[in-house]
Amino acid sequence: MKRSLFDVVSIGDCMLDVFVTIHEASVSCVLKKEACQLCLPYGEKVPAEKITKIPGAGNSSNAAVGFSRLGLATAMVSTIGNDETGQMILTHWRQEGVATHLVTRDKKLETNYSTILSFQGERTILVYHQPYKFHLPELPKTGWIYYSSLGKGHEGLEKQLLAYLKEHPDTKLTFNPGTHQLRRGLKAIKPVIARSEVFIVNKEEAELLLDCEPSPVPELLEQLHLYKAALTVITDGVNGSYATDGDEQWHCPMFPGKEVERTGAGDSFATAFSYARFQGKTLPEALRYGSAQAWSVVQYIGPQAGLLSEGKINKVLKQFIKIQAKRI
Repeated sequence: MKRSLFDVVSIGDCMLDVFVTIHEASVSCVLKKEACQLCLPYGEKVPAEKITKIPGAGNSSNAAVGFSRLGLATAMVSTIGNDETGQMILTHWRQEGVATHLVTRDKKLETNYSTILSFQGERTILVYHQPYKFHLPELPKTGWIYYSSLGKGHEGLEKQLLAYLKEHPDTKLTFNPGTHQLRRGLKAIKPVIARSEVFIVNKEEAELLLDCEPSPVPELLEQLHLYKAALTVITDGVNGSYATDGDEQWHCPMFPGKEVERTGAGDSFATAFSYARFQGKTLPEALRYGSAQAWSVVQYIGPQAGLLSEGKINKVLKQFIKIQAKRI
């Protein structure tokens, strides 16, 4: 087969993330911490300890940077505004080695923006998506596509993506749905799942899609795999990650370490997992790759500062050699 122009093309929204670290807040939880709320003094000024701005954030952008740092030839498909923030994001991608010629600049709208309230290692995200008109540019030949969060009105692009994948059966797909894709429901996104080499969500997203009460992850995994992805993966925070190919289920514990902030943990896991599969690693090996990358990312503020090269991931894997994925 002729070599692809790009190893990976990442498709999805991007934005400027502004992290606000706060201490004067509290958390109120119900249902044994299954549902928690961040509580701030109403009508008062709340001091911020630290402000951190991160251009080029967003699920697919985080993945693009992650793939590039792992040594894959990577291109980004996204829409940005014709503003200073958009230019900042383009510069960031180019510095990270991500190709930007497939990025659209909307001359009438500004770039997406989010504020992340960081409190005790967890985050609450306030996000604003511009009402872009999404379209899929003419894609070059690529070995893998990573498709994730897009704003409202992305359905047309999704149809174009499925048509591209039908014409290019050798191209593999990782689907890590974002908020608006999840809200459309399983029936609507079933064609994308069925075409996916890797379909990955977290436990809460799995329960949302299946419209069920909190359930054991192996049960959720079994139900989601009925939608015919080659590999179905569910991450569950401190409880680790789970995956199935339909024949066997595997679980990998989380690698222990310092946790500063969790934004980007899921993106980094999905990226490294997909990279491992791209390189021909087994399912349990891929779970460990994802765990190693997420272990690093949560030790930093923001979703990209902790993204590792393959060499550094291998050092982490050796450090935690006793933590292996096991069949369940």
